[in-house]
Amino acid sequence: MPQPVDLARYIIDYGTAADEPVGIEDLGLLADEGLGLRWPAGQAPRPQPWPDAERPDAHDPLPNADILVVTWTVAEHRALADVLTPGYPSRSWQHYRRGFESDYRDQIREGAPALKANRLGSYFRTSIGDTTLVCFKSELHLNQDGKPTGDGTATLPVKDLFRQMIEEVRPRLVITVGTAGATFPPKRETVVAGTTCSPHELGDIIITRGAKFRLQREFANEAFARAGYRCDGFAIPGDRLEAARDLLKVNAGMLAEPAFGPPHTGYDGAAPAPGFANAPDLKIDGRDFPEFHPILTTDFFEFGTSTNGLEHEGCGVEMGDAVLGLVVEEMKAEGLATPHWLVIRNASDPQINGDLPNHATPGVPRELRRQLDMQAHWAVWYYETYGYWTSVNSAIAVWAMVV
Repeated sequence: MPQPVDLARYIIDYGTAADEPVGIEDLGLLADEGLGLRWPAGQAPRPQPWPDAERPDAHDPLPNADILVVTWTVAEHRALADVLTPGYPSRSWQHYRRGFESDYRDQIREGAPALKANRLGSYFRTSIGDTTLVCFKSELHLNQDGKPTGDGTATLPVKDLFRQMIEEVRPRLVITVGTAGATFPPKRETVVAGTTCSPHELGDIIITRGAKFRLQREFANEAFARAGYRCDGFAIPGDRLEAARDLLKVNAGMLAEPAFGPPHTGYDGAAPAPGFANAPDLKIDGRDFPEFHPILTTDFFEFGTSTNGLEHEGCGVEMGDAVLGLVVEEMKAEGLATPHWLVIRNASDPQINGDLPNHATPGVPRELRRQLDMQAHWAVWYYETYGYWTSVNSAIAVWAMVV
Protein backbone atom coordinates (compact mmCIF):
# COMPACT_ATOMS: atom_id res chain seq x y z
CA MET A 1 0.00 0.00 0.00
CA PRO A 2 1.61 3.30 -1.04
CA GLN A 3 2.66 5.68 1.71
CA PRO A 4 2.66 9.50 1.25
CA VAL A 5 6.44 9.50 0.65
CA ASP A 6 5.95 6.91 -2.13
CA LEU A 7 3.22 8.99 -3.79
CA ALA A 8 5.50 12.03 -3.69
CA ARG A 9 8.37 10.09 -5.27
CA TYR A 10 6.02 8.70 -7.90
CA ILE A 11 5.05 12.24 -8.88
CA ILE A 12 8.68 13.43 -8.89
CA ASP A 13 9.78 10.61 -11.21
CA TYR A 14 6.61 10.27 -13.32
CA GLY A 15 7.62 10.23 -16.98
CA THR A 16 11.25 9.25 -16.36
CA ALA A 17 11.31 7.00 -19.42
CA ALA A 18 11.04 10.12 -21.59
CA ASP A 19 14.08 11.61 -19.87
CA GLU A 20 16.76 9.17 -21.03
CA PRO A 21 19.98 10.57 -22.58
CA VAL A 22 19.59 12.04 -26.03
CA GLY A 23 21.94 12.12 -29.00
CA ILE A 24 22.82 15.33 -30.78
CA GLU A 25 20.84 14.14 -33.80
CA ASP A 26 17.64 14.31 -31.74
CA LEU A 27 18.04 17.97 -30.83
CA GLY A 28 15.74 20.42 -32.49
CA LEU A 29 12.74 18.08 -32.43
CA LEU A 30 10.97 20.04 -29.71
CA ALA A 31 11.28 23.57 -31.03
CA ASP A 32 8.50 25.98 -30.12
CA GLU A 33 6.50 24.94 -33.19
CA GLY A 34 5.68 21.79 -31.26
CA LEU A 35 3.72 23.78 -28.70
CA GLY A 36 2.37 26.33 -31.16
CA LEU A 37 3.60 29.29 -29.09
CA ARG A 38 4.02 32.55 -30.95
CA TRP A 39 6.04 34.97 -28.85
CA PRO A 40 5.94 38.76 -29.20
CA ALA A 41 8.56 40.00 -31.63
CA GLY A 42 12.09 39.87 -30.24
CA GLN A 43 11.02 38.19 -26.99
CA ALA A 44 11.18 34.49 -27.77
CA PRO A 45 13.38 32.39 -25.49
CA ARG A 46 16.76 31.79 -27.12
CA PRO A 47 18.70 28.75 -25.81
CA GLN A 48 22.45 29.24 -25.36
CA PRO A 49 24.07 25.86 -26.02
CA TRP A 50 27.76 25.34 -25.40
CA PRO A 51 30.13 24.69 -28.29
CA ASP A 52 31.47 21.15 -27.94
CA ALA A 53 34.89 22.42 -26.91
CA GLU A 54 33.41 24.60 -24.16
CA ARG A 55 30.77 22.31 -22.68
CA PRO A 56 31.29 22.38 -18.91
CA ASP A 57 32.16 19.42 -16.75
CA ALA A 58 29.53 18.17 -14.29
CA HIS A 59 31.76 19.36 -11.42
CA ASP A 60 32.11 22.92 -12.75
CA PRO A 61 30.25 25.78 -11.04
CA LEU A 62 27.04 27.07 -12.58
CA PRO A 63 27.42 30.04 -14.92
CA ASN A 64 26.45 33.57 -13.90
CA ALA A 65 23.03 34.80 -15.04
CA ASP A 66 20.48 37.51 -14.30
CA ILE A 67 17.83 34.99 -13.26
CA LEU A 68 17.93 31.47 -11.79
CA VAL A 69 14.88 29.29 -12.49
CA VAL A 70 14.52 26.08 -10.45
CA THR A 71 12.09 23.23 -11.08
CA TRP A 72 11.62 19.80 -9.51
CA THR A 73 9.90 16.92 -11.30
CA VAL A 74 10.39 15.10 -14.59
CA ALA A 75 7.17 16.53 -16.10
CA GLU A 76 8.03 20.05 -14.92
CA HIS A 77 11.53 19.67 -16.37
CA ARG A 78 10.23 18.58 -19.77
CA ALA A 79 7.76 21.49 -19.89
CA LEU A 80 10.33 24.09 -18.82
CA ALA A 81 12.73 22.86 -21.49
CA ASP A 82 10.08 22.79 -24.22
CA VAL A 83 9.09 26.39 -23.42
CA LEU A 84 12.36 28.11 -22.40
CA THR A 85 15.05 26.02 -24.14
CA PRO A 86 13.17 24.99 -27.32
CA GLY A 87 15.14 22.59 -29.46
CA TYR A 88 17.09 21.37 -26.42
CA PRO A 89 14.87 18.90 -24.56
CA SER A 90 15.29 18.15 -20.89
CA ARG A 91 17.40 15.07 -21.47
CA SER A 92 20.02 17.16 -23.29
CA TRP A 93 20.67 19.51 -20.35
CA GLN A 94 24.08 19.63 -18.66
CA HIS A 95 24.42 17.42 -15.57
CA TYR A 96 25.57 19.10 -12.35
CA ARG A 97 27.48 17.22 -9.61
CA ARG A 98 29.55 19.95 -7.94
CA GLY A 99 30.27 18.78 -4.39
CA PHE A 100 27.90 15.82 -4.73
CA GLU A 101 30.33 13.26 -3.30
CA SER A 102 32.04 15.45 -0.71
CA ASP A 103 29.18 17.61 0.59
CA TYR A 104 25.86 15.96 -0.23
CA ARG A 105 25.95 12.17 -0.54
CA ASP A 106 26.21 11.54 3.21
CA GLN A 107 23.16 13.76 3.81
CA ILE A 108 20.92 11.79 1.44
CA ARG A 109 19.02 8.67 2.48
CA GLU A 110 18.96 5.49 0.46
CA GLY A 111 16.36 5.37 -2.30
CA ALA A 112 16.27 9.13 -2.84
CA PRO A 113 16.04 10.35 -6.46
CA ALA A 114 19.42 12.13 -6.26
CA LEU A 115 21.25 8.88 -5.49
CA LYS A 116 19.45 7.14 -8.33
CA ALA A 117 20.38 9.97 -10.72
CA ASN A 118 23.87 10.30 -9.17
CA ARG A 119 23.81 14.07 -9.45
CA LEU A 120 22.42 17.24 -7.89
CA GLY A 121 20.57 18.31 -11.00
CA SER A 122 20.72 19.42 -14.63
CA TYR A 123 20.80 22.87 -16.18
CA PHE A 124 20.77 24.87 -19.40
CA ARG A 125 21.39 28.49 -20.31
CA THR A 126 18.86 30.57 -22.19
CA SER A 127 17.99 34.22 -22.72
CA ILE A 128 14.93 36.39 -23.26
CA GLY A 129 15.83 39.70 -24.86
CA ASP A 130 18.89 40.95 -22.98
CA THR A 131 18.12 38.95 -19.85
CA THR A 132 20.12 35.78 -19.19
CA LEU A 133 18.75 32.75 -17.36
CA VAL A 134 20.05 29.52 -15.89
CA CYS A 135 17.25 26.94 -15.82
CA PHE A 136 17.90 24.17 -13.27
CA LYS A 137 16.15 20.87 -12.54
CA SER A 138 16.88 19.75 -8.98
CA GLU A 139 17.29 16.08 -8.05
CA LEU A 140 17.16 17.03 -4.36
CA HIS A 141 13.76 17.25 -2.66
CA LEU A 142 12.79 18.26 0.86
CA ASN A 143 10.67 15.18 1.55
CA GLN A 144 12.86 12.61 -0.20
CA ASP A 145 16.42 13.20 0.95
CA GLY A 146 16.57 13.71 4.71
CA LYS A 147 18.34 11.38 7.11
CA PRO A 148 16.94 11.60 10.66
CA THR A 149 19.07 13.62 13.06
CA GLY A 150 16.61 13.40 15.94
CA ASP A 151 12.91 13.16 16.70
CA GLY A 152 11.31 15.34 14.02
CA THR A 153 14.61 16.65 12.67
CA ALA A 154 16.53 15.58 9.58
CA THR A 155 19.20 16.63 7.12
CA LEU A 156 18.07 19.12 4.46
CA PRO A 157 20.59 18.98 1.60
CA VAL A 158 18.34 20.95 -0.79
CA LYS A 159 18.89 23.96 1.48
CA ASP A 160 22.64 23.71 0.84
CA LEU A 161 21.97 23.35 -2.88
CA PHE A 162 19.89 26.55 -3.01
CA ARG A 163 22.68 28.49 -1.35
CA GLN A 164 25.31 26.97 -3.62
CA MET A 165 23.29 27.87 -6.73
CA ILE A 166 22.74 31.45 -5.55
CA GLU A 167 26.44 31.90 -4.78
CA GLU A 168 27.49 30.55 -8.19
CA VAL A 169 24.84 32.07 -10.47
CA ARG A 170 24.68 35.39 -8.56
CA PRO A 171 21.17 36.14 -9.88
CA ARG A 172 19.13 39.21 -9.10
CA LEU A 173 15.98 37.06 -9.06
CA VAL A 174 15.35 33.39 -8.25
CA ILE A 175 12.13 31.77 -9.50
CA THR A 176 10.92 28.37 -8.38
CA VAL A 177 8.44 26.89 -10.81
CA GLY A 178 6.32 23.78 -11.13
CA THR A 179 3.17 21.97 -10.17
CA ALA A 180 1.16 22.38 -6.97
CA GLY A 181 -2.10 21.28 -5.46
CA ALA A 182 -4.71 24.02 -5.55
CA THR A 183 -6.10 25.12 -2.20
CA PHE A 184 -8.78 27.55 -3.39
CA PRO A 185 -12.04 26.07 -4.69
CA PRO A 186 -12.98 26.11 -8.37
CA LYS A 187 -16.01 27.97 -9.74
CA ARG A 188 -16.59 30.24 -6.75
CA GLU A 189 -14.93 33.09 -4.90
CA THR A 190 -13.61 32.71 -1.34
CA VAL A 191 -12.92 35.30 1.33
CA VAL A 192 -9.52 34.90 3.03
CA ALA A 193 -8.25 37.42 5.59
CA GLY A 194 -10.79 39.95 4.35
CA THR A 195 -9.75 39.56 0.70
CA THR A 196 -12.18 38.23 -1.90
CA CYS A 197 -10.18 35.59 -3.79
CA SER A 198 -10.91 34.36 -7.29
CA PRO A 199 -11.52 30.65 -8.03
CA HIS A 200 -8.49 28.47 -8.85
CA GLU A 201 -9.07 26.10 -11.75
CA LEU A 202 -7.02 23.27 -13.19
CA GLY A 203 -4.10 24.81 -15.10
CA ASP A 204 -4.20 28.21 -13.40
CA ILE A 205 -0.82 29.63 -12.45
CA ILE A 206 -0.16 30.88 -8.94
CA ILE A 207 2.41 33.67 -8.59
CA THR A 208 3.35 34.67 -5.06
CA ARG A 209 6.10 36.40 -3.11
CA GLY A 210 5.40 34.32 -0.02
CA ALA A 211 6.29 30.81 1.13
CA LYS A 212 5.55 28.96 4.35
CA PHE A 213 6.57 25.63 5.83
CA ARG A 214 3.85 23.21 6.93
CA LEU A 215 6.05 20.40 8.26
CA GLN A 216 4.48 17.64 10.33
CA ARG A 217 6.66 14.58 9.99
CA GLU A 218 10.41 14.27 9.55
CA PHE A 219 10.93 18.03 10.10
CA ALA A 220 8.13 18.57 12.63
CA ASN A 221 10.47 19.70 15.42
CA GLU A 222 12.78 21.90 13.36
CA ALA A 223 12.83 25.58 14.32
CA PHE A 224 11.53 26.44 10.85
CA ALA A 225 8.71 23.84 10.82
CA ARG A 226 5.99 26.52 10.61
CA ALA A 227 8.08 29.50 9.50
CA GLY A 228 6.85 31.81 6.75
CA TYR A 229 8.84 34.07 4.43
CA ARG A 230 8.16 37.08 2.22
CA CYS A 231 10.12 38.70 -0.56
CA ASP A 232 9.63 42.37 0.26
CA GLY A 233 10.71 45.22 -1.98
CA PHE A 234 9.82 43.42 -5.20
CA ALA A 235 6.75 44.21 -7.29
CA ILE A 236 5.39 41.47 -9.52
CA PRO A 237 5.88 42.76 -13.09
CA GLY A 238 2.65 43.13 -15.02
CA ASP A 239 3.70 44.35 -18.46
CA ARG A 240 3.42 40.96 -20.16
CA LEU A 241 0.55 39.36 -18.28
CA GLU A 242 -1.90 39.85 -21.16
CA ALA A 243 0.60 38.42 -23.63
CA ALA A 244 1.01 35.44 -21.31
CA ARG A 245 -2.75 34.96 -21.16
CA ASP A 246 -2.85 34.79 -24.97
CA LEU A 247 -0.12 32.15 -24.91
CA LEU A 248 -2.00 30.15 -22.27
CA LYS A 249 -4.92 29.82 -24.68
CA VAL A 250 -2.84 27.94 -27.26
CA ASN A 251 -2.88 24.59 -25.48
CA ALA A 252 -5.94 25.10 -23.25
CA GLY A 253 -7.66 22.21 -25.00
CA MET A 254 -5.19 19.84 -23.34
CA LEU A 255 -6.87 20.56 -19.99
CA ALA A 256 -10.21 18.91 -20.80
CA GLU A 257 -11.49 17.26 -17.62
CA PRO A 258 -13.14 13.84 -17.50
CA ALA A 259 -16.89 13.42 -17.94
CA PHE A 260 -17.15 11.41 -14.73
CA GLY A 261 -16.63 12.29 -11.12
CA PRO A 262 -17.07 14.36 -9.13
CA PRO A 263 -13.38 14.67 -8.17
CA HIS A 264 -13.82 18.30 -7.14
CA THR A 265 -16.65 20.59 -6.12
CA GLY A 266 -16.60 22.53 -9.38
CA TYR A 267 -18.70 19.73 -10.86
CA ASP A 268 -21.60 20.75 -8.59
CA GLY A 269 -22.62 17.12 -8.29
CA ALA A 270 -23.01 16.55 -12.03
CA ALA A 271 -20.49 15.37 -14.57
CA PRO A 272 -19.77 17.96 -17.27
CA ALA A 273 -20.20 17.26 -20.94
CA PRO A 274 -17.23 15.50 -22.57
CA GLY A 275 -14.55 17.96 -23.62
CA PHE A 276 -15.15 20.33 -20.73
CA ALA A 277 -12.02 22.48 -20.45
CA ASN A 278 -10.85 25.33 -18.29
CA ALA A 279 -9.44 28.60 -19.58
CA PRO A 280 -6.22 28.87 -17.53
CA ASP A 281 -5.43 32.22 -15.95
CA LEU A 282 -2.80 33.90 -13.80
CA LYS A 283 -3.52 34.18 -10.06
CA ILE A 284 -1.33 36.82 -8.44
CA ASP A 285 -0.84 37.75 -4.81
CA GLY A 286 -2.31 41.10 -3.89
CA ARG A 287 -4.81 40.80 -6.72
CA ASP A 288 -6.42 37.35 -6.74
CA PHE A 289 -5.59 36.41 -3.16
CA PRO A 290 -4.06 38.26 -0.19
CA GLU A 291 -0.72 39.98 -0.69
CA PHE A 292 2.18 37.64 0.11
CA HIS A 293 -0.26 34.74 0.71
CA PRO A 294 2.29 31.94 0.81
CA ILE A 295 2.82 28.74 -1.08
CA LEU A 296 2.76 25.88 1.46
CA THR A 297 5.80 23.57 1.62
CA THR A 298 5.06 20.19 3.18
CA ASP A 299 7.24 17.21 4.10
CA PHE A 300 4.73 14.68 2.74
CA PHE A 301 2.25 14.43 -0.13
CA GLU A 302 -0.57 16.78 0.85
CA PHE A 303 -3.19 18.57 -1.21
CA GLY A 304 -6.01 21.05 -0.74
CA THR A 305 -9.54 19.73 -0.31
CA SER A 306 -12.93 21.36 0.01
CA THR A 307 -12.96 20.50 3.72
CA ASN A 308 -9.39 21.00 5.04
CA GLY A 309 -9.35 24.82 4.75
CA LEU A 310 -5.82 25.08 3.37
CA GLU A 311 -6.82 28.09 1.26
CA HIS A 312 -6.82 30.13 4.48
CA GLU A 313 -3.20 29.12 5.14
CA GLY A 314 -1.71 29.29 1.66
CA CYS A 315 -2.31 29.63 -2.07
CA GLY A 316 -1.07 26.15 -3.06
CA VAL A 317 0.73 23.07 -1.72
CA GLU A 318 4.09 21.71 -2.85
CA MET A 319 7.28 20.26 -1.35
CA GLY A 320 10.25 22.62 -1.62
CA ASP A 321 9.82 26.36 -2.18
CA ALA A 322 9.98 27.61 1.42
CA VAL A 323 13.55 26.29 1.57
CA LEU A 324 14.48 29.16 -0.75
CA GLY A 325 12.96 31.68 1.67
CA LEU A 326 14.87 30.05 4.53
CA VAL A 327 18.17 30.25 2.66
CA VAL A 328 17.69 33.89 1.67
CA GLU A 329 16.85 34.88 5.25
CA GLU A 330 19.92 33.07 6.59
CA MET A 331 22.12 34.80 4.02
CA LYS A 332 20.66 38.17 5.02
CA ALA A 333 21.43 37.42 8.67
CA GLU A 334 25.05 36.85 7.65
CA GLY A 335 25.18 40.22 5.92
CA LEU A 336 25.43 38.70 2.44
CA ALA A 337 23.91 40.07 -0.75
CA THR A 338 20.69 38.25 -1.60
CA PRO A 339 18.43 38.05 -4.63
CA HIS A 340 14.73 38.74 -4.79
CA TRP A 341 12.64 35.61 -5.19
CA LEU A 342 9.33 34.51 -6.57
CA VAL A 343 7.27 31.33 -6.55
CA ILE A 344 5.37 30.34 -9.69
CA ARG A 345 3.26 27.20 -9.38
CA ASN A 346 0.59 25.79 -11.65
CA ALA A 347 -2.48 24.00 -10.34
CA SER A 348 -1.76 20.51 -11.63
CA ASP A 349 -4.67 19.27 -9.56
CA PRO A 350 -7.68 21.32 -8.45
CA GLN A 351 -8.87 21.51 -4.87
CA ILE A 352 -10.03 17.92 -4.30
CA ASN A 353 -13.53 17.03 -3.13
CA GLY A 354 -13.17 16.53 0.63
CA ASP A 355 -16.37 14.48 0.79
CA LEU A 356 -14.72 11.59 -1.07
CA PRO A 357 -13.37 8.75 1.10
CA ASN A 358 -9.74 8.92 2.18
CA HIS A 359 -7.31 6.88 4.26
CA ALA A 360 -8.92 8.13 7.48
CA THR A 361 -12.55 7.48 6.56
CA PRO A 362 -14.25 5.71 9.49
CA GLY A 363 -15.92 2.36 8.93
CA VAL A 364 -13.40 1.22 6.29
CA PRO A 365 -11.16 -1.72 7.27
CA ARG A 366 -7.61 -0.55 7.91
CA GLU A 367 -6.14 -2.85 5.25
CA LEU A 368 -8.40 -1.28 2.61
CA ARG A 369 -8.08 2.38 3.54
CA ARG A 370 -5.27 3.32 1.18
CA GLN A 371 -6.77 1.39 -1.73
CA LEU A 372 -10.02 3.30 -1.18
CA ASP A 373 -8.38 6.70 -0.70
CA MET A 374 -10.18 8.41 -3.56
CA GLN A 375 -8.86 11.84 -2.57
CA ALA A 376 -5.26 10.73 -3.09
CA HIS A 377 -6.32 8.80 -6.20
CA TRP A 378 -7.70 11.93 -7.84
CA ALA A 379 -4.76 14.12 -6.76
CA VAL A 380 -2.30 11.67 -8.37
CA TRP A 381 -4.49 11.08 -11.42
CA TYR A 382 -4.68 14.79 -12.14
CA TYR A 383 -0.90 15.05 -11.96
CA GLU A 384 -0.42 12.07 -14.29
CA THR A 385 -2.88 13.49 -16.80
CA TYR A 386 -2.19 17.22 -16.63
CA GLY A 387 1.22 17.62 -14.94
CA TYR A 388 3.11 18.33 -18.16
CA TRP A 389 0.55 20.63 -19.76
CA THR A 390 -0.06 22.65 -16.63
CA SER A 391 3.73 22.97 -16.27
CA VAL A 392 3.86 24.46 -19.76
CA ASN A 393 1.58 27.17 -18.36
CA SER A 394 3.87 27.99 -15.43
CA ALA A 395 6.87 28.09 -17.77
CA ILE A 396 4.99 30.69 -19.83
CA ALA A 397 4.44 32.64 -16.61
CA VAL A 398 8.21 32.56 -15.99
CA TRP A 399 8.62 34.17 -19.42
CA ALA A 400 6.10 36.86 -18.46
CA MET A 401 7.99 37.68 -15.26
CA VAL A 402 11.39 37.69 -16.98
CA VAL A 403 10.58 39.69 -20.10
